[in-house]
Order: sequence, then structure tokens, then C-alpha cells
Amino acid sequence: MIPDTARMMEWIETVTSRGIRRPGYPADDWTAAWAAERFTEFGLHDVRLAPVELPVWRPVTAALVVRLDADPSRVVRVAASALPYTTPKAIVSAPVSREVVPGAIVVPEYTFTELPQSYLRDLATAVHDPEGVFDELVQTLPFQLDYLDVIQGVMDGGAAAFAGALTGVPWETRDYYVPYDAVHRGLPAVWLSGGDSRRVLDLVDEGPCTGTLTVESETGPAVSHNVIGTLPGRSDQWVIIGSHHDAPWASAVEDASGIALVLAAAQYWAGVPERDRPHNLIFLLTAGHMAHAAGTRAFIEENRGLLGDVVLQLHLEHAARRCVIVDDELVPTGDPEPGWWFTTRKPELERLVAAALVAEDLRRSFVLPPDVFSPMPPTDGAFFHPEGVPLVHFLSAPMYLFDSADTLDKVHEASLEPLTRAAIRIVEGTAGWRRA
Repeated sequence: MIPDTARMMEWIETVTSRGIRRPGYPADDWTAAWAAERFTEFGLHDVRLAPVELPVWRPVTAALVVRLDADPSRVVRVAASALPYTTPKAIVSAPVSREVVPGAIVVPEYTFTELPQSYLRDLATAVHDPEGVFDELVQTLPFQLDYLDVIQGVMDGGAAAFAGALTGVPWETRDYYVPYDAVHRGLPAVWLSGGDSRRVLDLVDEGPCTGTLTVESETGPAVSHNVIGTLPGRSDQWVIIGSHHDAPWASAVEDASGIALVLAAAQYWAGVPERDRPHNLIFLLTAGHMAHAAGTRAFIEENRGLLGDVVLQLHLEHAARRCVIVDDELVPTGDPEPGWWFTTRKPELERLVAAALVAEDLRRSFVLPPDVFSPMPPTDGAFFHPEGVPLVHFLSAPMYLFDSADTLDKVHEASLEPLTRAAIRIVEGTAGWRRA
């Protein structure tokens, strides 16, 4: 039997209660060790913590002060949030501009992308939409499509600093953990909340202004760990079932929910006799998703000899509740966020996934090619795709995904058991499959 919803929510609450789980943070290290204990408790074999070297980043302080040049008594002071892995320490005094101007503190307005589900439906190989909502539903994504390059244009333009104005984010926040690829970018950079941004920009619109941006953070090397456990099956082929254990905040959906889904699969398959497991199984919780999928890349490098025998790599991320905005606040609904099932273009695999979605009534789901948005799927397991490993990656992208608003009430509890059963169906459906 699979663990029930209450058990999975207990796991999610346990993980989120430890605090912020960024790569190299104590809460993330604790989570990896705790997950390894669960693997051992379930009876998995060869349970181990495999070290992964990655950079750690810790913000200390960030603020912006803006004065009107014609009347220095007119001043706006706001707190800010530093962009991950940007210039670690700086005090910059410079003109403030909406536009990219060399030597200026640039304050560009930032808006999340609106994605009509009818557009995405046209790109899908299969959909499960029994409610018929995709004709009208528009999803607010948690980023612009160039989110990893959000400050590149400002850097290229010779600006002194970046102060991103989150005026296009539907609720009031400055807790936006983007970009999350752990690339060091040599520019002082912060996010401002929508309300604070409007105060700054209103003053800038009155006339020339001078600002002082102060930012400090700490960076350095760290060692995190992939959590790995195995179970033998009746073939010599392998299925890898994974997710990641780190997060931008204490993050319930991203990705404590993914941890719970992998734990649920591990507990289920540990209770199945070896002769009834279609293949050997690896359960994998990776480190450093928020550091350019460092754990996934490390696992691939360490296990290249195994990849040719992997019939499926199944990644499970983000059992998310759809939210709406009421009076400028996030309000959870009873609906799931649309689910993306990135599936290798193999007809038998696409049919298998589509059938599992229908069987478990995982409404608002798309089966999508892995490269529908970019050369790799936007998942923690993306780097398996260029290796030619057949994959099914479940992901949803709620608007709050990279924000501290990702709390327990955002988990779509009703999806946890169906997602687990769908994952089991997909693995069972690979019985007899072999890599060519």
C-alpha cells in the first residue's frame, strides 16, 4: 500500500519546519540526512549520502535610498532582497533610472508571464482536462521566459547596479529567489517589492534622483549530498525515481512535496516482492537544484556506466495548489496547478503516461515533449535528457514557486496519492522494456 495523504503531509511539514533549505544551509543538510534515515527505515539497499560540491550563498542585508536631486529632503528608503550569487558586497551611489543607462542604478519593472492553457494544449501530445477549463484558463508563471538572464541586459548596458521592481507580481513581495543557477554575476543587484518600487519610481518620475544601494552577502564552497537508495528487481535494467531536497525558502511545494512523492514511491516499492518489481530501482533525492542542478549533474557523472541500462528516469516535483489573487493577496483554491508531464518522444511511453493520468484522474495535466520550452525540460532532472535517458518528469509552476509564500497551505493535498499511484502505474508499465 502507498502512504496516505496524512503521512505525506507529515513528511512535508517535517521538512518545512527546519527552515530555509538553500544549498549548503543547515536545514538542507538535515533534510538529506533525515531522508536517508527514511530510506533505511523502509528497507532500501545501499543507502548512502553522496557528496556534491557546490557554492553556498547567504544574504546579509540589502537596501536602497533614493533622493530627489532638486530637493534632497524628498527621500525614499526601502528594504530589498539581494539576487542570489550577485556581487557579494557593495555600496553604490549613482543616478537612478528606469532605463538602462551606463553608471546608473537601473530600476526596471518586472512582470510575470501569463500563459493561456489553450496555447499549451496545442503543444501537448496528450491532455487530461475533464472539466474543459483549458479553453479559458490562463496560468501565471513564476517568471519571465528569460528569468535566468534577468540582469544580463542591465550588465551589458554598463549600469552600476540593478534594482528590479516587482510591480508586475500580483501580490506584495520582495522574496523572489531568481535567478537560481548559482552563476556568479558581477553586479550589485536587488529585488524591490511592488509597493516599494512604486514609491521609488514615483520619486524618479518627478525629476533626476540619486540613489545609494547597499548590499552584502556571503559566498563560498560547500558540500551537500545526494540521497541514494536501491531495490533489486526482476530485470537487469533500471528505473530511477527522483526529485531534489533543496529549496529557495522553507518551501512546501518546491520541493518538500517532491521529497514526499519519492518517499511514498520508495516505501511502496520496498513492500513489493523483488519478483514483482519490473526493474532494479534507484531512489534519488538530489542536492543543489538551486545551484544549476548540481546534484543531478554529479549523479550523472558518477554513474555514466549505468545510464545505458536505464529504461526510465521518473522525476516528481511540485504538487501545487492553484492560487488566485484577492485584495492583492495569494488565496489558495481547491484546484491543482496545471501539471506538466515532460515525456520522451516514444509513442509507447507517451501512451503509458497519458493512460496513467486518466486512470488516476489527474485533471489539468499535459503530456509534453521534453524540449517544448527549451533544449531541456525545466526540471531538476533536465540533464538526463541530453544523455538520451528516457524520461517522464512531472512538474507544475505556480506563481509563488520561488517565493517565501510557498507554505504548507499551497500543497495540493488531494493530488498526493493520485500522483503516487500514477508514478507506480508508469513504472509498472515499463515491465519487459529494455534499452535498445
